[in-house]
Amino acid sequence: MESTRTLGRSGIQVSALGFGCWAIGGEHHTPDGQPLGWGRVDDEESVRAIRRALDLGVTFFDTADCYGTGHSERVLGRALGKRRGDVVVATKWGNVFDETSRTLTGNDDSPAYARRALTASLRRLDTDYVDLYQLHIADADPERALRLRETCEDFVREGLIRAYAWSTDDPSRAALFAEGKHCAAVQHAANVLRDAPELFALAERRGLTSIVRSPLAMGLLTGRHAGRPRPEPGDIRSRPPAWLPGFGDGSGADPEWLARVEALRDVLTADGRTLAQGALGWLWARSPRAVPIPGFRSVAQAEENAGALARGPLTAAQLAETDRILGRRTATV
Repeated sequence: MESTRTLGRSGIQVSALGFGCWAIGGEHHTPDGQPLGWGRVDDEESVRAIRRALDLGVTFFDTADCYGTGHSERVLGRALGKRRGDVVVATKWGNVFDETSRTLTGNDDSPAYARRALTASLRRLDTDYVDLYQLHIADADPERALRLRETCEDFVREGLIRAYAWSTDDPSRAALFAEGKHCAAVQHAANVLRDAPELFALAERRGLTSIVRSPLAMGLLTGRHAGRPRPEPGDIRSRPPAWLPGFGDGSGADPEWLARVEALRDVLTADGRTLAQGALGWLWARSPRAVPIPGFRSVAQAEENAGALARGPLTAAQLAETDRILGRRTATV
């Protein structure tokens, strides 16, 4: 497998595996106390993990301004330091938050807010440009999103960003952004347990990169939830919102989802892979345009995830076997 990908039509080169920086943002929440982070973090360990990933060939890091209400961007900027020019940094905007109380308070889809948000992200990341800027309001009004697409084109002309994308699981919305000259990707959820055929097909048709979030199903595909440990307070999985499947009422992983993981274990761990590495390999086999962005909170997790690069994609036979086990037709892009 080629260890790099071209980010859509942009010409920007990224590693075939990116790292998602949601988890390292730490705790944040909605006004009513709904957790939105992954629990407590150790910033020094986060910095070590990012630098270890760099040493192992990972050059693409995806964050958002609201992760930890700015904290994830700050940690990433600090970790990259003088190596900023060696990596591709993606961040997102659209959510409004209060950094002091670590509270997400709403969203804002105006062009004026996009500019304010970008200025703030550049400051937190300690950089003068963002490689990929992504709209983080998944269900934004399409007509208003058209204005934001043109705002992103302005940012490209000004040298503030190199390319842009929409983080959405709606193919029609992703297609709207894809019409823009400097749109390079769509960020969407997908993993071996939940395919996204329409979005993979859109990326192939429009020449976009599929930046795949939740590639390990919020940890279900790491094997660490097999004993159904109760998520700690402050972890979004302890009070899972409606859009987060697999964790039931927050008392632990859903037994039905765990049963599917166990059914897939042998095929995903073939060839000496860990379960997580097999899940990442499934995505590369699923689409040559897929760049999965698993989360991490430790050097050990960074090393395991980066180790998938050497293993590469599953074989066509293994891909077909996962679909047989799950009772679905093998999809093609």
